[in-house]
Amino acid sequence: MKYEDLTKIIKAPYFSRFDVLLSDQKLLDYQISLWVKKGHLLRLKNGLYAFTKDEEKIKGEEIAAFIYAPSYLSLESALSWYGFIPEMVYAYVSVTARINRKFTNDFGTFLYRHIKSDLFWGYTEMKTEYGHYLMAEPEKALLDYLYLNLSKISNETDFANIRLNMETIKEKIDSEKFLKYLSAFNINKMKDWALRCLQ
Repeated sequence: MKYEDLTKIIKAPYFSRFDVLLSDQKLLDYQISLWVKKGHLLRLKNGLYAFTKDEEKIKGEEIAAFIYAPSYLSLESALSWYGFIPEMVYAYVSVTARINRKFTNDFGTFLYRHIKSDLFWGYTEMKTEYGHYLMAEPEKALLDYLYLNLSKISNETDFANIRLNMETIKEKIDSEKFLKYLSAFNINKMKDWALRCLQ
């Protein structure tokens, strides 16, 4: 297969080596390696690639969803997105019911934190020009963060160090939904800190 043939078959800016569209094509691993070396393709992780020519069109959020699914953006990424913390986040931080993983490629660093499968909910689908990704609802992003960082929050100073923007939280959080979601976690210590966000 020639590189030009690949671009005609795959219309999306990123693809899997095992894409069904390539199943009856003679695409060899050494060809892909060569195209990566020549700068035609960007390696996202084993078996997943993006076209260099489309790099500017691709959102990092899409890549986060594509390279490790199912997952949804949450924790620091979502807290920053909603303005709940002042810091800019330089990694794409997601939660997944799969094991913890970390990937780094041309689009950035992608972190995945494990959450129990029965807590894998509370997100919305965000459509993009070429695909989609999942983003935690504001209520769930805050609760995911408290849940996965509970061991680091032992006192008032620890809680203050999160630097939550309480004014923005009060504006964007649906308190009824927040309390409903909180009850699903069923952790007393977490409840104490979570309720501070509604005061």
